[in-house]
Amino acid sequence: MIEGVTRVLTGHADYSAAGRADNPYVPWLGPYFVLLTPVVTGLLYGPLVQRFAREARGHGVPEVMYAVARSGGRIASSVALVKSVASALCIGGGGSVGREGPIVQIGSALGSSLGSWLRAGEAHTRLLVACGAAGGIAATFNAPLAGVFFAMELILGDFAVRSFGMVVLSSVTASVIGRSVLGDEPFLDLPPLAVDHVFAYGLFLLLGAVAGVVGVLFTKVLYLVEDGCDALWRGPEWLRPAVGGLLLGAFLLALPQMYGVGYPVLQKGVEGGYAIGFLLVLLLGKVFACSLTIGIGGSGGVFAPSLFVGGMLGSAYGQAWHHASAEVTGSPVVYAVVAMAAVFAGSARAPITAVIIVYELTGEYGIILPLMAAVAVATAVSRLLSRDTVYTAKLRRRGIDLEQDEPGRRPVAAVMDPPPTGLAPGTPLEEAIGALIASGQASLPLADESGTYRGMVDALAVSSALNSGAGGRDPLWKAAFFPPTLAPDATLGTALALFSGEDARVLPVLDEDGRTMIGWLSQRQTLRVMAERAGR
Repeated sequence: MIEGVTRVLTGHADYSAAGRADNPYVPWLGPYFVLLTPVVTGLLYGPLVQRFAREARGHGVPEVMYAVARSGGRIASSVALVKSVASALCIGGGGSVGREGPIVQIGSALGSSLGSWLRAGEAHTRLLVACGAAGGIAATFNAPLAGVFFAMELILGDFAVRSFGMVVLSSVTASVIGRSVLGDEPFLDLPPLAVDHVFAYGLFLLLGAVAGVVGVLFTKVLYLVEDGCDALWRGPEWLRPAVGGLLLGAFLLALPQMYGVGYPVLQKGVEGGYAIGFLLVLLLGKVFACSLTIGIGGSGGVFAPSLFVGGMLGSAYGQAWHHASAEVTGSPVVYAVVAMAAVFAGSARAPITAVIIVYELTGEYGIILPLMAAVAVATAVSRLLSRDTVYTAKLRRRGIDLEQDEPGRRPVAAVMDPPPTGLAPGTPLEEAIGALIASGQASLPLADESGTYRGMVDALAVSSALNSGAGGRDPLWKAAFFPPTLAPDATLGTALALFSGEDARVLPVLDEDGRTMIGWLSQRQTLRVMAERAGR
């Protein structure tokens, strides 16, 4: 569909590789026809998305992540068709976005629809959504392993054995079908690659750090441009892609290499077909063109643009070092391929997927070590610089924090019980036993007249104090013990670690000043809540 729309509107299979060529269907317009292609397609997919499936706007993956985490895997059945048509029109009309976001959302919507048709429960529907995403990635990129890890790492967020087998089956099935139709050629046709000098690994680590920064900046610019478009646009949403398409068309006229996904340009850039200066122009151009396409309401993914940005960055980086010391650095192509994975890892923070997918797209196992090293550094740098990824940032801007759905990240304050009535530290030991029995609790807190927390007591501690020579009228504080305490914003994962390392059945939760006990958390409750949320 993408190629068909591109041929109809440009007369070429991929206009990004054609330069400023004329459209043979309207030669009298010369290269200026590109000013109108985003406008025409925007007039078509803008009303389509607004009327039938508004979630088809944008890159799609965050919507799938939200559906799995919060909606039981339920995605409207109309999304698959609307996303297919809208993305084909957007990309074929010059939108500088990728096809992975659309195919993930399309496959996931089909999986969700199958779950609804079969009346499957939420757990099975989520799994079918992940299977659809894996199949889409596997078929469109001829990358079955990447499909599996994309679905497990980004969509499901775990690698549970019960899910792995079904996701693998879906990915393999999709790959077999895709290869029978599209062939079994690597995504990029590159010469054999290898790292010849051990000192080059230092350059790869530095490249990983730079790529991590670039990945974060790509995310920041993407949402900054989207915010700018939101602030400037005052008309109906269905018209926004067409009006914004005028600006996109002008940019494509100036830099036609940004038309569509741009795989031929990526191939040429990785091979070293451009000078360093123009590589940087292409890098900045892709960041802006992709951001503008999303900002005006376009439909497409950000994965392919992140690979493009990484390829241009790595090629420029490799060429620069190659000019300085060719014997140590080796081929600039290696740096371009490594940076593709590193920039994606820096923006999406999915290191396993980044390594696997770039390996499968290139078929080059000889660079797996620098690939892993750079991706690890890029991921770490990204985490230091930004809380969100290119996918989770979209949801957080809507007030949705998917991290809260991870059992170990849930705050203690959300599940703690209110504290029982405490005892005064000066209460006689003999009276404390009766108070413990009357309370029905295994332990009770101590609090002075100002309400300040003074420790915990239980029947065993009181009995031990009496057996050690304390009198029945001695103050209760002599039997107090002090288990670790928690802050209200501490996570269940932290609490579980404390329970594992301490001989305690309950942990007091103190206020922000660490003085007053505002709740407590039992070990049994912690395990129950984490098990329930993991089961979801």
